[in-house]
Amino acid sequence: MFPFELQVVSIPVKNNFRGIKSREIALFEGPAGWSEFSPFTEYDNKQSAPWMKASLEAATKPAPNPLRNEVMVNATLPNIKPAEVEKVLSNFDGCTTIKIKINDFTLDRELLIECLKHVPNAKFRLDINGGWTLEEAVVNLKNYEGEFAGLIDYVEQPCLDIADLKALKNETGIKIAVDESIRKFLSSDLTKLKDVADIAVIKWAPSGGINAAINLIEQISLPVVISSALDSSVGISHGLALACAVPNLYGACGLATVALLEGDVTSNSLLASNGVIVNRRVTPDRISEFKVDNQRQKWWQDRADVIYEGSLI
Repeated sequence: MFPFELQVVSIPVKNNFRGIKSREIALFEGPAGWSEFSPFTEYDNKQSAPWMKASLEAATKPAPNPLRNEVMVNATLPNIKPAEVEKVLSNFDGCTTIKIKINDFTLDRELLIECLKHVPNAKFRLDINGGWTLEEAVVNLKNYEGEFAGLIDYVEQPCLDIADLKALKNETGIKIAVDESIRKFLSSDLTKLKDVADIAVIKWAPSGGINAAINLIEQISLPVVISSALDSSVGISHGLALACAVPNLYGACGLATVALLEGDVTSNSLLASNGVIVNRRVTPDRISEFKVDNQRQKWWQDRADVIYEGSLI
């Protein structure tokens, strides 16, 4: 049996993000404080196991000593209509780096143009989630580079195939960041990523926790951006603790994503203020507002029990 009682919540999402309308999150309190177990509901037990390992570590062990007390953060823009851009950006106070979910240049260049109307000094991170072939990546990035010269900070996971990423690196002047190439292949030799990428995007929970993430970062040996997975402020607090402990932080981190939710489990949310978030732990005092029904509560508790008892962690 999972050693802690879960408190499960469902929080509506403001915009279409990953195709979900509501984010389900399981919370629990351990001797080191509150933690979050929140693999997406479609993830199988094997995919979810690192998230459980991370949640147990955060609940039972202190965070490492911080190297900094606050972290610069980027705005995160789902793939929305240009008319929605201003409203979404207003939730990311002071953020001048904007991460945008992109499909292709023809469809999405207007998103960047609209962003520049509201944040004239913006730098962009284009997140593809591995959705392009090499040929599509070359064409799209040449177009982005041509129209937005100097404004593209990096492109995140343009292709999934390592050989394609290596070829693309020779075809574009835009920096390449990898995310899925790390978290979907945790048992692989990740040292080879230095040959195909410039930046590693690391997430606290999918990596298996802070200590596992630090080991990954040392293995990959690239500048790092710490990101999130649509967490509540509880999960974000552990991502912040990781970001504050990483020596080779690249720049703004993707840890302001509570702004994409319609609510939060705490009345003192971890949100961007003047482009940064201060590192602190979180106590959830609003769980009762978002609690799921008994059926969903049981589903999550059973899920946690199976993963824990299966020694998948």
